[in-house]
Amino acid sequence: MLRVVNRVLLGIVGLVLVVIGGSVLAVGLGLDPPSWWIHHDRHDVLLSDAERTRWRGDAWWWPTVIAVLAVLVLLALWWLTTNLRRRRLAEILVDTGDGEGALLRGRALEGVLESEAAGLEGVQRAHVHLTGRRSAPEARVRLLLEPHVDPGTALNDLTTQALTHARDSAGLAALPTEARLRGVKHRAERVT
Repeated sequence: MLRVVNRVLLGIVGLVLVVIGGSVLAVGLGLDPPSWWIHHDRHDVLLSDAERTRWRGDAWWWPTVIAVLAVLVLLALWWLTTNLRRRRLAEILVDTGDGEGALLRGRALEGVLESEAAGLEGVQRAHVHLTGRRSAPEARVRLLLEPHVDPGTALNDLTTQALTHARDSAGLAALPTEARLRGVKHRAERVT
């Protein structure tokens, strides 16, 4: 969700800046703007003295300006904190059966999953990233496959071996996983 909000927000801001900058450049180069446009010729200013001081005496002006700026600051702070927040799962809550529970470091489970997935037949490299909540973790696995490896077989091995071992050893009821498989780039083989 955050990735979509970032892309939409940056796209809208970029589009507005390109349109405004392009129009100012076009008017500055001598292009005749439409009658409704904010600039009328090369020597026009963005805001005249009359436009800048028009609503200064009205009672609603300053509260509105302060409210809009406060909303913009809050939105910017929300965006900043969501981008800086840790997305990696630091620890996993393991049910020990005695009602207490234990904490397992997320990096430890990631490391075990990576090494077991990298040891599967036909896998050149593996990368694991745990997300979600500590009581309900989720895994993102990226596998770099050797040439001539069947992706279905590699995915089946990952599911039945590495992920099953990780789920069982951590005592999890489920470990939802998103797997991305990519093949190694290699030269074409010569056929004789």
